[in-house]
Amino acid sequence: MSVTRAGSSTFRIHAGSVIVVTGAASGIGLGLARAAAACGAKLVLADVRDAALEAATVSLRAEGADALAVVTDVGDSRSVEALADAAFDRFGRVDLLCNNAGLVSPAVPLWEQDIGTWDRMVRVKLMGTVNGVRSFVPRMLEQSQGHVLNTASSGGLAPLPMRTPYTTTMHAVVGLTETLDAELRATKQGFGATVLCPGLIDTDLGRNSAELGAVDAPTGTISDLGLSALTPDEVARSALAAIEAGLVHVAPGAGVLDRALARVQALLSDLEAPAGRIA
Repeated sequence: MSVTRAGSSTFRIHAGSVIVVTGAASGIGLGLARAAAACGAKLVLADVRDAALEAATVSLRAEGADALAVVTDVGDSRSVEALADAAFDRFGRVDLLCNNAGLVSPAVPLWEQDIGTWDRMVRVKLMGTVNGVRSFVPRMLEQSQGHVLNTASSGGLAPLPMRTPYTTTMHAVVGLTETLDAELRATKQGFGATVLCPGLIDTDLGRNSAELGAVDAPTGTISDLGLSALTPDEVARSALAAIEAGLVHVAPGAGVLDRALARVQALLSDLEAPAGRIA
């Protein structure tokens, strides 16, 4: 796969490329791993859930992937540094870093959200992304190419009531990625960043979050509830296609574009209102 960005050389994912994916044991992370393996890439798979990570790694190896599994807590900078050490020790390089690990927050108003929920969401989703960039990008910049894919959510493009900790951290990851992309492109040709902001996806994120103590156990998946959703593999293919197209943002899923447009239009309307301007 190739990426052409303004002012940069072509970024390619090919046989022999090395892809690191956090939150790789299931959902989008596992979808990204499968999509990268289909391109012939070597995999470094990270997740805090050791049994699930082992099962995912075994399945990918059975399909012919060269995969290394590293149990990792993305909210712990030392754990992410150990992940980077393991990746570079095993393969000598990393071409694509996928900061994908995440959780959901309980469905209650902001003023009822527990402070522990805020700590957990910031630690895993925001600082997990920061830790990934800090541990991997300096080493990646010694190469001729590299890319960072950060997973956020459609909740990072527009308000998502009743999930404020989740929405807040997703907005932060969007802004972080936009800025990171500008910094990378200004630093070295052949580097950039993309943020993935999908809509509804049929994953076990709710159950996984419950297993980690973030929320109560859900009653079913999105498909169980009769809602239309993308599969993790569909989302992963969209993400890699966006990297190929040189996009900073990718937001697959029904209704995501409409929600983002409504937010932008409301923002512009407020900024253009006479009450908000000084003559």
